[in-house]
Amino acid sequence: MVDSKQQTPPWRAQVIGQSRAMAHICHVIELIASKRCTVLISGETGTGKEVIARAIHQASPRALRPMVAVNCTALPETLIEAELFGHVKGAFTGAHSARTGLFEQANKGTLFLDEIGDIPLSFQAKLLRVLQEQEVQRVGSSETIKLDVRVIAASNVNLEAAVAERRFRDDLYYRLNVVPIHLPPLRERREDIPLLVEYLLSKIQDGENDPPKTISQDALEYLTNLDWPGNVRQLEHALQMAVALSGSRDTLQIRDFSNERPLAKPPAAERSAPLLHFPDDGLDLENAVSRFELSLLNQALAASGGNKARAANLLRIKRTTLLAKMKTLGERVAV
Repeated sequence: MVDSKQQTPPWRAQVIGQSRAMAHICHVIELIASKRCTVLISGETGTGKEVIARAIHQASPRALRPMVAVNCTALPETLIEAELFGHVKGAFTGAHSARTGLFEQANKGTLFLDEIGDIPLSFQAKLLRVLQEQEVQRVGSSETIKLDVRVIAASNVNLEAAVAERRFRDDLYYRLNVVPIHLPPLRERREDIPLLVEYLLSKIQDGENDPPKTISQDALEYLTNLDWPGNVRQLEHALQMAVALSGSRDTLQIRDFSNERPLAKPPAAERSAPLLHFPDDGLDLENAVSRFELSLLNQALAASGGNKARAANLLRIKRTTLLAKMKTLGERVAV
């Protein structure tokens, strides 16, 4: 009898979950792995979009070649072309030597463009041309370099909304969105949480010299019932904390996850309650709207770490609109 574990492809070991959603994603990976079509992975922060990208790469004939991952948010707008396409010596101030771009580094392999929604609008036409022509020109050079690169992009913002608001080119969106894959948040696939806990706990302990730990059934049920707004990344951090706080105990208990709290769910009768209480003697509408807007703006800036472009994406508004609102609200904005 053949061991079924031997028949499991290596890439499947890192895609954790047996929910219907994850089974569908694995089926799509099997169908597209051998193709060169671009893939657009969407999902909330922390859902594991890079994990899926690496699975596609490992399942493909390109597995022996590199997968180059780049966080588009971290690319300086003034250097993004040189970073992706490369440059020749003397192309600009500080270019003391030639440099191979990320597209060239991924040649014959896969280029993963994470947070593609943060690519500046001014650069998107150049990126579109490279995707269509499969060739680049280094900054400062007229030489064309042919490429064979499989591009996988990912975004945690709604690119369709960004297209509608003219923050993202529609032709680039359609070029990327050949095969869409949506990763649901953890709260929509709770049946995968026990498998993820087992996998992540093993991964965490691989780097420790302590005896292995298990998790109690009560603690596992507790974790399964949490909503995990930070998704798999938050779950992993919670397990890291629990392993550290459990000391010499070999079983993790609910108290080891004391920092994780269920999201409060209002009673059914309260769910349709108004957002604001309207006083009997009325209110100043402009002032109330201003305070509400200020609160949302500050929350978006906090969630984006002060990145105004990302805060604008979170609020589904243009960056110029965000800047105008910040100017209007003045010093009350927590920048």
